Amino acid sequence: MGTAGFDQGFLGVECGLPRATEAERRIRELTYLHFTVLLDAGRKLAAVAAANIDGAALRDIARGDDWHLDERVDAAEQTGPEVYARNDLDRGHLVRRRDPVWGPMDAAERANRDTFAYTNAAPQAAEFNQSKELWNGLEDHVLEYASANRLRLSVFTGPVFGDDDVSYRGTRIPTRFWKVAAWADATGSGAGSAPEGQDPARLRAAGFLLDQSPQLDGIELEGARAAARATDAPPPLGPFRTFQLGISDIAGLTALDFGPIPAADAFADAATARPGTSRAWTELHTPGQIVL
Repeated sequence: MGTAGFDQGFLGVECGLPRATEAERRIRELTYLHFTVLLDAGRKLAAVAAANIDGAALRDIARGDDWHLDERVDAAEQTGPEVYARNDLDRGHLVRRRDPVWGPMDAAERANRDTFAYTNAAPQAAEFNQSKELWNGLEDHVLEYASANRLRLSVFTGPVFGDDDVSYRGTRIPTRFWKVAAWADATGSGAGSAPEGQDPARLRAAGFLLDQSPQLDGIELEGARAAARATDAPPPLGPFRTFQLGISDIAGLTALDFGPIPAADAFADAATARPGTSRAWTELHTPGQIVL
């Protein structure tokens, strides 16, 4: 840990870390091999986890399971093992375990270990369904699409911190997570450099949201939460649902400044409108629905 983290020039076009727009947030910037975590110390979870993925140099390494606190940060500012003990909460990787695992073997092994820092985890429902599988495979789908562009991606992810997130063992549990994948499209016009006679690269991106909100009405939800508190169980969570949405909507939900990324959003108008958003959201059931 503590090595060079996320590289904003990795794609060959400008694509930097999102930054918090609220000055009062206590953000700790933690670098790991091939990725960076912006830890929100007040929420004890990452506000942003950002990774560079070199799809042409990925390594197949045994998973391991060595979860550990990051010694550079006070343990009181991290969500550690006590939140996941004796319950059905999953330690959900924010940066996927395999995404930074590329390059020389020693580097890949180190990156693999780094992904098991608790700063790179967030509590998620352990139940797995088709929508969660789709969410976990988004990077692979975009990598396949971007295969003509050096198989390189920069991926940003994190929780949506809600005012109504329920506290459990000292950590407020998010019910929604966002993800933005960015790549350089060498076929379009843009500000990047390119050989003479070729169009310069341009930044392209797509945004997604994973929702595990409980599908209960107000009375049922309060009853379920009360029952959970009485038995030291996690707050109720619902089945996973995955959406594609405008990156500008993600910026609004998270109070993050994504720099030039929203202007590079590949998402077009979609079917299912959501009140109060600048664009429609589309619930995804298959990779074929994704707009890139």
